[in-house]
Amino acid sequence: MSIRGIKRIVEATPTMEGAGVKLRRAFGFGDTQETDPFLLFDDFRNERPADYIAGFPWHPHRGIETITYVLSGTVAHGDSLGNSGTLGAGDVQWMTAGSGILHQEMPQGDAQGRMHGFQLWANLPSSLKMTRPRYQDVKGGDVPEVVDDDGTRVRVVVGEFWGKRGPVEGIAADPQYLDITVPAGRRKTFQVDTRRHAFAYVFEGEGSFRDASAPSGVLTDQPGPIERVVRERTGNRSLVLFDAGDEVTVQAGENGIRFLLVSGKPLEEPVAWYGPIVMNTSEELRQAIADLQSGTFIRER
Repeated sequence: MSIRGIKRIVEATPTMEGAGVKLRRAFGFGDTQETDPFLLFDDFRNERPADYIAGFPWHPHRGIETITYVLSGTVAHGDSLGNSGTLGAGDVQWMTAGSGILHQEMPQGDAQGRMHGFQLWANLPSSLKMTRPRYQDVKGGDVPEVVDDDGTRVRVVVGEFWGKRGPVEGIAADPQYLDITVPAGRRKTFQVDTRRHAFAYVFEGEGSFRDASAPSGVLTDQPGPIERVVRERTGNRSLVLFDAGDEVTVQAGENGIRFLLVSGKPLEEPVAWYGPIVMNTSEELRQAIADLQSGTFIRER
């Protein structure tokens, strides 16, 4: 077994999307080489309705898949193909935009006004860029959860883990998407396929991830040029981007730690990007924009 090295730790940066939704972005709209097949990851967490209520009105997608995971509040969605529904706490939506859709996502807070969720964008290979759009809406109760003897809890959103398989199927990048909670003071190791790019996103508690450069059995927590530590308290948001290897080890702090562990097989294809439209070539991108302007963007009805 080989510990995955840590390339870097990045704090998600404040940004605004849609009609004025305040959120934090861990990565997106930049070089995709290190995160391939993933393009963007946003954390939308707010306690003030004014910061999210305007939502994400009608906008296009082509050539990608969007993965929405809701923890608090609800997200009502609808699209140009006539699909509609509402995601609640614990629910997941995996939307394959494929050849193109126009859709909207409108968040609502819970009884205390809180809204929290994540959205991840996954690229589609060239062979599936123009595939038929489809949705996989999954209720929270259908997402399997496994609990280890030490109290570690893992919700298996996508992929297979500890003998359980997530309900989302047929995804080109064969991803694994786990919601992991490790109790206070516990150290835990998780296997990750060596062929995948992987990242962790900490959103509750605190902890340390072991780096490959640390001595065996040691989780470094001293400042310095080779420091590879993440100590994230509730309310902070940090992305841990891993290098190659087949396992990730985390040491939970005094409040425990909760994080997403996401991995997927790189597509290793060129990326031509224009906001929510992602193709392989500039020519394909120009065609998508021309389709939008001419009203021929929607291929399936």
